[in-house]
Amino acid sequence: MSALPPERPLAHVYDAAYAGVPNWDIGRPQRPFVHLVETGYVREPVLDLGCGTGELSLFLARQGFDVLGIDISPAAIRQSREKARWRRIDAAFLVWDALYLDRLADAGFAFRTVLDSAMYHVLTAEERDRLVDGLGEVVRSGGRYCVLGDARTDDRSGYGITPGEVGARFESTGEWETEFGYRTVFERRHSSNPAYFVGLRRR
Repeated sequence: MSALPPERPLAHVYDAAYAGVPNWDIGRPQRPFVHLVETGYVREPVLDLGCGTGELSLFLARQGFDVLGIDISPAAIRQSREKARWRRIDAAFLVWDALYLDRLADAGFAFRTVLDSAMYHVLTAEERDRLVDGLGEVVRSGGRYCVLGDARTDDRSGYGITPGEVGARFESTGEWETEFGYRTVFERRHSSNPAYFVGLRRR
Protein backbone atom coordinates (compact mmCIF):
# COMPACT_ATOMS: atom_id res chain seq x y z
CA MET A 1 0.00 0.00 0.00
CA SER A 2 1.25 3.47 -0.87
CA ALA A 3 1.52 6.14 1.82
CA LEU A 4 -1.74 6.85 3.61
CA PRO A 5 -3.45 10.15 2.76
CA PRO A 6 -2.98 12.94 5.28
CA GLU A 7 -5.74 13.11 7.87
CA ARG A 8 -8.22 15.94 7.41
CA PRO A 9 -9.98 17.65 10.34
CA LEU A 10 -13.25 16.50 8.76
CA ALA A 11 -12.45 12.97 9.95
CA HIS A 12 -12.97 14.08 13.56
CA VAL A 13 -16.33 15.65 12.68
CA TYR A 14 -17.58 12.36 11.30
CA ASP A 15 -16.05 10.40 14.17
CA ALA A 16 -18.17 12.53 16.51
CA ALA A 17 -21.27 11.78 14.44
CA TYR A 18 -20.59 8.05 14.57
CA ALA A 19 -20.26 8.15 18.36
CA GLY A 20 -24.05 7.98 18.12
CA VAL A 21 -26.24 6.97 15.19
CA PRO A 22 -26.24 9.70 12.54
CA ASN A 23 -29.52 10.38 10.79
CA TRP A 24 -28.21 9.13 7.44
CA ASP A 25 -27.38 5.68 8.88
CA ILE A 26 -30.66 3.82 8.29
CA GLY A 27 -29.35 0.30 8.94
CA ARG A 28 -29.63 -0.83 5.32
CA PRO A 29 -28.53 0.37 1.88
CA GLN A 30 -30.46 3.10 0.12
CA ARG A 31 -33.10 1.63 -2.20
CA PRO A 32 -31.70 2.93 -5.53
CA PHE A 33 -28.53 0.88 -4.98
CA VAL A 34 -30.54 -2.27 -4.23
CA HIS A 35 -32.47 -1.77 -7.46
CA LEU A 36 -29.21 -1.23 -9.33
CA VAL A 37 -27.92 -4.61 -8.15
CA GLU A 38 -31.21 -6.29 -9.04
CA THR A 39 -30.96 -5.04 -12.63
CA GLY A 40 -27.48 -6.55 -13.05
CA TYR A 41 -25.86 -3.14 -13.57
CA VAL A 42 -23.19 -3.56 -10.90
CA ARG A 43 -19.96 -5.34 -11.84
CA GLU A 44 -17.13 -6.30 -9.51
CA PRO A 45 -14.77 -5.32 -8.11
CA VAL A 46 -16.78 -2.59 -6.41
CA LEU A 47 -15.59 0.47 -4.49
CA ASP A 48 -18.03 1.94 -1.95
CA LEU A 49 -17.07 5.59 -1.42
CA GLY A 50 -17.83 7.09 1.99
CA CYS A 51 -19.16 3.73 3.14
CA GLY A 52 -20.08 4.88 6.66
CA THR A 53 -20.87 1.89 8.84
CA GLY A 54 -20.86 -0.39 5.83
CA GLU A 55 -24.46 -1.31 5.09
CA LEU A 56 -24.09 -1.00 1.30
CA SER A 57 -20.76 -2.84 1.25
CA LEU A 58 -22.13 -5.61 3.43
CA PHE A 59 -25.21 -5.96 1.21
CA LEU A 60 -23.00 -6.24 -1.86
CA ALA A 61 -20.66 -8.75 -0.23
CA ARG A 62 -23.61 -10.88 0.82
CA GLN A 63 -24.70 -10.90 -2.83
CA GLY A 64 -21.28 -12.29 -3.74
CA PHE A 65 -19.54 -9.11 -4.91
CA ASP A 66 -15.87 -8.36 -4.30
CA VAL A 67 -16.18 -4.99 -2.56
CA LEU A 68 -13.97 -2.50 -0.73
CA GLY A 69 -15.59 0.14 1.49
CA ILE A 70 -13.63 3.28 2.30
CA ASP A 71 -14.42 6.14 4.65
CA ILE A 72 -12.52 9.07 6.12
CA SER A 73 -13.84 8.24 9.60
CA PRO A 74 -11.93 5.63 11.63
CA ALA A 75 -14.98 5.25 13.88
CA ALA A 76 -17.19 4.36 10.92
CA ILE A 77 -14.69 1.81 9.63
CA ARG A 78 -14.40 0.20 13.07
CA GLN A 79 -18.18 -0.22 13.12
CA SER A 80 -18.16 -1.60 9.56
CA ARG A 81 -15.60 -4.24 10.47
CA GLU A 82 -17.50 -5.17 13.62
CA LYS A 83 -20.70 -5.63 11.60
CA ALA A 84 -18.87 -7.78 9.06
CA ARG A 85 -17.42 -9.96 11.81
CA TRP A 86 -20.70 -10.44 13.67
CA ARG A 87 -22.68 -11.09 10.49
CA ARG A 88 -19.92 -13.36 9.16
CA ILE A 89 -19.70 -11.46 5.88
CA ASP A 90 -16.43 -11.27 3.97
CA ALA A 91 -16.13 -7.56 3.17
CA ALA A 92 -13.04 -5.35 3.24
CA PHE A 93 -12.96 -1.87 4.78
CA LEU A 94 -10.24 0.76 4.82
CA VAL A 95 -9.84 4.17 6.44
CA TRP A 96 -9.18 6.26 3.34
CA ASP A 97 -9.85 9.75 2.02
CA ALA A 98 -11.76 9.53 -1.26
CA LEU A 99 -9.92 12.62 -2.52
CA TYR A 100 -6.78 10.45 -2.76
CA LEU A 101 -7.99 7.71 -5.08
CA ASP A 102 -4.83 8.15 -7.12
CA ARG A 103 -2.90 6.56 -4.26
CA LEU A 104 -5.21 3.55 -4.35
CA ALA A 105 -4.42 3.27 -8.04
CA ASP A 106 -0.70 3.48 -7.26
CA ALA A 107 -1.20 0.52 -4.91
CA GLY A 108 -2.71 -1.52 -7.74
CA PHE A 109 -6.43 -1.09 -7.06
CA ALA A 110 -8.86 -0.86 -9.99
CA PHE A 111 -12.66 -1.12 -10.02
CA ARG A 112 -15.45 -1.78 -12.48
CA THR A 113 -18.10 -0.08 -10.35
CA VAL A 114 -17.84 2.78 -7.86
CA LEU A 115 -20.89 3.54 -5.71
CA ASP A 116 -21.33 6.80 -3.83
CA SER A 117 -24.14 7.09 -1.32
CA ALA A 118 -24.22 10.75 -0.30
CA MET A 119 -20.53 11.64 -0.36
CA TYR A 120 -20.20 13.67 -3.57
CA HIS A 121 -23.08 15.93 -2.57
CA VAL A 122 -21.16 17.45 0.38
CA LEU A 123 -17.96 18.20 -1.57
CA THR A 124 -16.91 21.66 -2.75
CA ALA A 125 -16.50 22.33 -6.47
CA GLU A 126 -12.73 21.91 -6.20
CA GLU A 127 -13.11 18.65 -4.27
CA ARG A 128 -15.55 17.35 -6.87
CA ASP A 129 -12.96 18.00 -9.58
CA ARG A 130 -10.37 16.09 -7.52
CA LEU A 131 -12.76 13.19 -7.12
CA VAL A 132 -13.40 13.07 -10.87
CA ASP A 133 -9.65 13.00 -11.51
CA GLY A 134 -9.19 10.25 -8.93
CA LEU A 135 -11.99 8.16 -10.38
CA GLY A 136 -10.23 8.39 -13.73
CA GLU A 137 -7.29 6.65 -12.05
CA VAL A 138 -9.14 3.72 -10.46
CA VAL A 139 -12.07 3.03 -12.79
CA ARG A 140 -11.37 0.78 -15.74
CA SER A 141 -12.58 1.54 -19.26
CA GLY A 142 -16.24 0.54 -19.38
CA GLY A 143 -16.52 0.93 -15.61
CA ARG A 144 -19.21 2.93 -13.87
CA TYR A 145 -19.70 5.53 -11.17
CA CYS A 146 -23.15 5.88 -9.60
CA VAL A 147 -23.97 8.62 -7.12
CA LEU A 148 -26.98 9.27 -4.91
CA GLY A 149 -27.21 12.72 -3.37
CA ASP A 150 -29.63 15.27 -2.01
CA ALA A 151 -31.21 17.35 -4.76
CA ARG A 152 -29.73 20.83 -5.08
CA THR A 153 -32.47 23.30 -4.24
CA ASP A 154 -30.54 26.58 -4.47
CA ASP A 155 -28.26 27.38 -7.41
CA ARG A 156 -26.32 29.76 -5.14
CA SER A 157 -25.38 26.88 -2.86
CA GLY A 158 -22.77 24.25 -3.67
CA TYR A 159 -24.59 21.63 -1.62
CA GLY A 160 -26.50 18.85 -3.34
CA ILE A 161 -26.52 17.58 -6.90
CA THR A 162 -28.43 17.69 -10.15
CA PRO A 163 -27.97 15.29 -13.09
CA GLY A 164 -26.91 18.26 -15.20
CA GLU A 165 -24.17 19.37 -12.81
CA VAL A 166 -22.78 15.86 -12.31
CA GLY A 167 -22.95 15.01 -16.00
CA ALA A 168 -21.29 18.24 -17.11
CA ARG A 169 -18.43 17.87 -14.63
CA PHE A 170 -17.62 14.31 -15.70
CA GLU A 171 -18.28 14.71 -19.41
CA SER A 172 -16.01 17.77 -19.59
CA THR A 173 -13.04 15.40 -19.16
CA GLY A 174 -13.91 13.61 -22.40
CA GLU A 175 -13.63 10.31 -20.52
CA TRP A 176 -17.16 9.81 -19.19
CA GLU A 177 -20.72 9.63 -20.52
CA THR A 178 -23.96 9.86 -18.56
CA GLU A 179 -26.08 6.70 -18.65
CA PHE A 180 -28.96 7.74 -16.41
CA GLY A 181 -30.14 10.44 -14.04
CA TYR A 182 -33.45 10.52 -12.24
CA ARG A 183 -35.22 11.99 -9.26
CA THR A 184 -35.67 9.82 -6.19
CA VAL A 185 -35.34 10.19 -2.40
CA PHE A 186 -32.51 9.89 0.09
CA GLU A 187 -33.85 8.23 3.22
CA ARG A 188 -32.88 9.27 6.70
CA ARG A 189 -33.82 7.71 10.02
CA HIS A 190 -36.94 9.82 10.54
CA SER A 191 -37.44 11.56 7.21
CA SER A 192 -36.43 11.60 3.57
CA ASN A 193 -35.11 14.23 1.18
CA PRO A 194 -35.61 14.75 -2.56
CA ALA A 195 -32.53 13.35 -4.26
CA TYR A 196 -31.05 12.44 -7.62
CA PHE A 197 -29.45 9.19 -8.70
CA VAL A 198 -26.92 9.53 -11.51
CA GLY A 199 -24.90 6.89 -13.32
CA LEU A 200 -21.89 7.48 -15.57
CA ARG A 201 -19.76 5.17 -17.67
CA ARG A 202 -16.01 5.48 -18.29
CA ARG A 203 -15.20 5.37 -21.99
